Amino acid sequence: MTITDQASGTQPHPPLHTRPHALHGAGAAGDAPSQTLIRHTRRSPIDTSTAVPVLDVTIPVYNEERDLEECLRRLHAHLRGTFPHSFRITVADNASTDGTLQAAERVARELREVTVVHLAEKGRGNALRKVWLASPSPVLAYMDVDLSTDLAALGPLLAPLISGHSDLAIGTRLTRNSRVVRGPKREFISRSYNFMLQSLMGAHFSDAQCGFKAIRADIAQQILPHTVDTAWFFDTELLVLAERCGLRVHEVPVDWTDDPNSSVDIVQTALADVRGMARLSKDMVSGRIPVAELRAALARGPLPAASRSQEQSPGGSLFGQLVRFGTIGVASTLAYLVLFYLCRNLMDPQLANLLALLTTAVANTAANRRFTFGIAGNSDVARHHFEGLLVFGIGLALTSGALALVHSGALPGGTTPDRWVELATVTAANLAATALKFLLFRLWVFRRRPVPTNAPADPAASPTNAPADPAASPTNAPADPAASEASLPQASDPTTEMAQS
Repeated sequence: MTITDQASGTQPHPPLHTRPHALHGAGAAGDAPSQTLIRHTRRSPIDTSTAVPVLDVTIPVYNEERDLEECLRRLHAHLRGTFPHSFRITVADNASTDGTLQAAERVARELREVTVVHLAEKGRGNALRKVWLASPSPVLAYMDVDLSTDLAALGPLLAPLISGHSDLAIGTRLTRNSRVVRGPKREFISRSYNFMLQSLMGAHFSDAQCGFKAIRADIAQQILPHTVDTAWFFDTELLVLAERCGLRVHEVPVDWTDDPNSSVDIVQTALADVRGMARLSKDMVSGRIPVAELRAALARGPLPAASRSQEQSPGGSLFGQLVRFGTIGVASTLAYLVLFYLCRNLMDPQLANLLALLTTAVANTAANRRFTFGIAGNSDVARHHFEGLLVFGIGLALTSGALALVHSGALPGGTTPDRWVELATVTAANLAATALKFLLFRLWVFRRRPVPTNAPADPAASPTNAPADPAASPTNAPADPAASEASLPQASDPTTEMAQS
């Protein structure tokens, strides 16, 4: 079957609250609104008896005439032999200029599980977004046409989605249990990029760009309309947004062999990804992506262990916080110096220092609140900014004291310091104030207050909100999520292996 799509952009989607999969666990349309706000710790298993294919695997291609047919037959044979449910393979042709489309159509005429979609625009992100949003299947996946990833990892990738244990699943080449064959240049760029994601954006997944991912369709329908990248950054955009929305991302270590004939320009791709990180951060801060609304609708509720103080420290590891705080600090210091220099031409140094420091302090507190310590929404925002101003007062005292010192005749001969001496002085004082500011931010301002031990961590855990159906009670849930994955028995060992790593 061949579907030709000449339209540009993504399909329009109804508002979040009107979509059929807007909230997991929500009942029929007539249910009380309060019931739809309860967060659940588990998703419902996928109904594998559906009339539509349970799995839709998308293969985005551009000028892959040489390898496409062999890869399609190999993937089809693997799914026929190992996947116990119905499936479909969708070839998404991205405006190929060679015989890729004809090769895909030839295979589709022979294998009924293979379909072809022709897109007028290039871009992996564009292809995946359009095909996934149009697919009727409850589980969506994609992999690169070269099948660099060993297909034995497909079962462990899909099992947690079908069972309801996870929302997204990704292959990772960067864990100790992964076995990877590729050159040092690609290895260095890949690890550097993922390090930047973890340090600057607080990501917790280990490998953003491995071409081996799957997602539940009910989750995809909510998140994909908020993604905009049409190329390689689409993967990162999807994963960062999923984590910010409180979804569970399952990682599967894979065996991966580099394709020496790949046409991807890894340097240009890496640079585009860095630009994408900046754009994505701006979109989440500006509100273009309604993270708070999506999180309220999709996030898994906290487990009882979430009341433990060590699990309530926002923002991730100390090292990641230091990197993000340092990046914001460099930008704030540069902005401070520019403002101080401009204001100094109009007023005395103490007033110039006050205005420059106050302006950058407010922006610095907001940036650190959101990016360094991972606090979103308006909860405690007034308290955070008030305490941030107190920290600003300490910084003001340090820099003002340093300025007063150099203007007090402490220089040899009692000479008046020039502007560059003033700049060097306030810079040194500002760096000292910055180090103190990080400690105060981490240990005081943005330290999450402990939850009382006698208060439930989540309203859903309250006895008054207990589910009427005993089968839905957490006490009757299987202790091991893998127990609900019996439909894919081959997934148990690799999944356990990943958990232990």
